[in-house]
Amino acid sequence: MEFGSGSGGGGGNGSGGDQNASDPSRRKKRYYRHTAHQIQRLEGMFKECPHPDEKQRLQLSRELGLAPRQIKFWFQNRRTQMKVDPTRKRHNCGLRAENDRIRCENIAIREALKNITCPSCGGPPVTEDSYFDDQNLRMENAQLKEELDRVSSIAAKYIGRPISQLPPVQPIHISSLDLRMATFDGYGVGVGGPSLDLDLLPGSSSAMPNLPYEPIVISDMDKSLMTDIAANAMEELLRLLQTNEPLWYKSTTDGRDVLNLESYERIFPRANTHFKSPNVRIEASRDSGVVIMNGLSLVDMFMDSNKWVELFSTIVLMAKTIEVISSGMLGNHSGSLQLMYEELQVLSPLVSTREFYIIRYCQQIEQGLWAIVNVSYDFPQFASQCRSHRLPSGCLIQDMPNGYSKVTWVEHVEIEGKTPTHRLYRDLIHSGLAFGAERWHATLQRMCERFACLMVSGTLTRELGGVIPSPDGKRSMMKLAQRMVNNFCTRISTSNSHRWTTLSGLNEVGVRVTVHKSSDPGQPNGVVLSAATTFWLPVTPQNVFNFFKDERTRPQWDVLSNGNAVQEVAHIANGSHPGNCISVLRAFNTSQNNMLILQESCIDSSGSLVVYCPVDLPAINVAMSGEDPSYIPLLPSGFTISPDGHPDQGNGASTSSSAHGNMERSGGSLITVAFQILVSSLPSAKLNLESVTTINNLIGTTVQQIKVALNCPSS
Repeated sequence: MEFGSGSGGGGGNGSGGDQNASDPSRRKKRYYRHTAHQIQRLEGMFKECPHPDEKQRLQLSRELGLAPRQIKFWFQNRRTQMKVDPTRKRHNCGLRAENDRIRCENIAIREALKNITCPSCGGPPVTEDSYFDDQNLRMENAQLKEELDRVSSIAAKYIGRPISQLPPVQPIHISSLDLRMATFDGYGVGVGGPSLDLDLLPGSSSAMPNLPYEPIVISDMDKSLMTDIAANAMEELLRLLQTNEPLWYKSTTDGRDVLNLESYERIFPRANTHFKSPNVRIEASRDSGVVIMNGLSLVDMFMDSNKWVELFSTIVLMAKTIEVISSGMLGNHSGSLQLMYEELQVLSPLVSTREFYIIRYCQQIEQGLWAIVNVSYDFPQFASQCRSHRLPSGCLIQDMPNGYSKVTWVEHVEIEGKTPTHRLYRDLIHSGLAFGAERWHATLQRMCERFACLMVSGTLTRELGGVIPSPDGKRSMMKLAQRMVNNFCTRISTSNSHRWTTLSGLNEVGVRVTVHKSSDPGQPNGVVLSAATTFWLPVTPQNVFNFFKDERTRPQWDVLSNGNAVQEVAHIANGSHPGNCISVLRAFNTSQNNMLILQESCIDSSGSLVVYCPVDLPAINVAMSGEDPSYIPLLPSGFTISPDGHPDQGNGASTSSSAHGNMERSGGSLITVAFQILVSSLPSAKLNLESVTTINNLIGTTVQQIKVALNCPSS
């Protein structure tokens, strides 16, 4: 029996004295046997902290249902056991002696290696590099040939016939000495910029890039100026958020809020615009709605740059807090002031990213009501690189019952139009839909629903197809799919860290390729080739999304399925719209029985995407069992679908608050197709023309199949 107030971890008998032997009630109070769980928890705590303080002992007593006195005596007795254990002392002494002996041997061997001589001539030995140089080159050459054969065989499986039998979509007018960076001239593929060969592009890697410029030194004068700018920006934002006419009026075509520039300039006079160029364009938009997340949680995510990227991964390519000027009030972030860098994107290699250095300021207006403002802060050394300037923008967050919040969002940006916008995206961007408040708010609503589904513990077996056994497995699968989507969005951006090269032949846009070395956990090690193209179809975005998501029509476009039908073996809902979901697909009649397809589809009023990735069966089982999926290698491909910005006059106008307004009222769709392939598992491998030709043909074949399936002309 263990003594209730002071027995050791494993056993030990306490003695209550002879006078207590006849009193069972007193014996029950003084004797107590610890359960296996209690002993395990106490032993674990002892390894971390042999001398817990009073607060830790109270926490343990509440957790284990023991009195603080029992916790205290247990640790006293356990420490006593450690002191009087001679076996442990002898074991430690033996380990020290063995360690000293090995260290001495190591030193002796190093000294001997310094004085080694060749037994034949008495001179210094031939170095390993020179001796084995020829052999190493032969081995690497053999490995490269094996990698080439493997890539060709994989591509042949995707297409259904050998690569040599594939008719090219159109010949690629390119050589290893004449592959040039294309410029965005707005009318197709231009030729300009430095020449590139087909070797690895320097400095490319899969890691998230650091700040693109040199570190910034923030002086006390800068901090004082930032505080004043933030206060004035907050005052302007609140007016923009809470005032309708004369600042805002409703558009007669689509019902969206439009900023009255004359009234704005009269109420908020400025000395001049930020840019001196005459081609300055103003984008202003406002949208509001209800999201399923409480206000304080939203504020916490908005004020954390890492959570901000995770929340808006389809918009924010990168965000980093450069300096916290003021941390604000603990618990509600009121008064928090930060200097941040962020890079925003449209999911297409045809649209340049927008870079901002901004001040982000949070203020709690009243109980349950917060305002967060973003405004650009100018650094002279970066004036030539930043072509966008954010005027006071941000959101108003109001708590509502049952964990909901009402969010009103304003985006207000000055754009220096030195670089022409590609004609496919001109209407979408100039209308303010590409980077506007409607897209931010629609993404926030979708992601809040996703987080709500992630937090739900009880899940119907029917929803998971009977394959995913537990809520932990569901959460692990959702995290794996989110990482897949994040990787896909990062890889198709036009960030400074990506150097896209344009191949001619598919259409006037061409196929754009980039290559990078992948070494991060969760990605295949080696050289990865990414390729993407964008094209227009006279089909509504909703219909295009339905075509890509439906597993019954998948064989019509998916080169992975080789024309075989696929079956959904697991399904996880991500939100209220049935299109927001994660699927695990299995192809029929295929030799690769151990490969499955992980797919996530997302849709909201600003656009949609379908991202998929082949994952082997053991890796899927790891995620489904609830284990950490962070190290499962992913190389996703997929599609992004955006409205083209041309309103479909036949459908009539719709308000900005409709559930899927832009998706339903658009006249056509802008579709970006992107593939990633592992060219070689050797980081030192070189990219050859055949690999580029292969992926060009893959994209060309896919685009042709999509147009045929949707009854669209090929030209």
